[in-house]
Amino acid sequence: MNLTSQQNSNGVLTKERLDDIKEKFDQGLYPQWLFSDPYVFELERDKVFGYTWQYLGHESELKEPDDYVTRWLMDDPVLLVKNKQGEINVFLNSCSHRGTHLCTADMGNRKTFTCPFHGWSFNTDGKLVGVVAGNRVFGNKMVKPEWNLRKIPRVETYKGLIFGNLDKNAIPLEDYLGELKWYFDLFLARSDGGMEVIGSPQRWVVNTNWKIAAENFGGDPYHVATTHKSTVELGISPQDPLYASYGHQVRLNNGHAINVSSSENGLNVPPYQGLPKEMWPMFEKNLTKEQLEVYKNTVVIVGNCFPNLAFHSPVHGSEGHLHNYLTLRIWRPIALDKTEIWSWLLIDKAAPEEYKKDAYKGYVASFGPSGTLEADDTEIWTRVTKASKGKIARDRNLNFNNVLNYMMGMDKIEPDQSWPGPGIAYPTCFVDFASRGIHDYWLELLSAERDE
Repeated sequence: MNLTSQQNSNGVLTKERLDDIKEKFDQGLYPQWLFSDPYVFELERDKVFGYTWQYLGHESELKEPDDYVTRWLMDDPVLLVKNKQGEINVFLNSCSHRGTHLCTADMGNRKTFTCPFHGWSFNTDGKLVGVVAGNRVFGNKMVKPEWNLRKIPRVETYKGLIFGNLDKNAIPLEDYLGELKWYFDLFLARSDGGMEVIGSPQRWVVNTNWKIAAENFGGDPYHVATTHKSTVELGISPQDPLYASYGHQVRLNNGHAINVSSSENGLNVPPYQGLPKEMWPMFEKNLTKEQLEVYKNTVVIVGNCFPNLAFHSPVHGSEGHLHNYLTLRIWRPIALDKTEIWSWLLIDKAAPEEYKKDAYKGYVASFGPSGTLEADDTEIWTRVTKASKGKIARDRNLNFNNVLNYMMGMDKIEPDQSWPGPGIAYPTCFVDFASRGIHDYWLELLSAERDE
């Protein structure tokens, strides 16, 4: 019995039920049981994470030949390694002999990778170069190239970001990113040399469903004044409860979403997110006129690249000591109610070294595993997940007892036709258009008929 028929036999996600969910989505209503149903999670494992482009790392993490890092595509362990020619190879991190998880270190530099089970060895091009006892146990008929490491079906890059896809027939990465590329370039392409990763990615596990985190970054600035109230009390954020609303929320194709907060929000931030003035000529050279129009008055950029890559480019510090950085986040589902967060810090290569150090300190204090803002968010996400497990929340009758409100902006906010960037832009960030876009595309993938 395949996965789809299992869903149907349990009456959870039949075509009729999917149509009902779509109807609720169109009304701005979200069935709460979608956060807590195990059948939904299994379907996501196949239809969402089996067919979308997912972030694996940044080219700057692999500086020298034989450098490697280990990552995951949901449940699949992945090995990224730079060979002697400077090419980055991406393999399933599993020995082709008995399937052992081949390399368990997070990163390092190796010429070969030797399996701890039976000692088979592979080089940085994935070739099988060593077999214990060789011909004595396998004879002369063993064809070594047939047992090289298996490559991830599709790997492509965009401005230093490395993505993998388990679907060999996936559309090209640049087509998948689509409208999001224009906004990615505001931080990935603004300065000479682009961005580089500082330090190692930090990891921690939160008892939450991955969609809650993706939506929080992609479409929910509304939570800022309440969830992060301590920053207001400490004088870090403005007293105005609407300060996180000033700017534009943009719904993009393929479930991507972004919020661009402007200097209207009461924060005294110089142009270009307070980055050093000596870098400004780079921005004016590398960005288009329309991108400069948006970026010059930007304070915060935050969003989500569907399904599970979040990005956040804030401004932190006090007047005269402001710093900007980019944090990239992966929401890796390891269970229905458990998500492993991977967090990278990236800063412009061209930024002064002292500036980079200050930005790193600000990142760790705010968005490290024990950072003030991080602790605020993860506490709320666990509460949503916990409350979604109850009997009322799990009621699938799709009535008003178990649906959540995603109606913000539906009846009063119209798109801003003057917005210079792509996508459908709304003149406030306190709307639910981006969140609905995330869930609409999620539902589209779950409803798709695919040849097995």
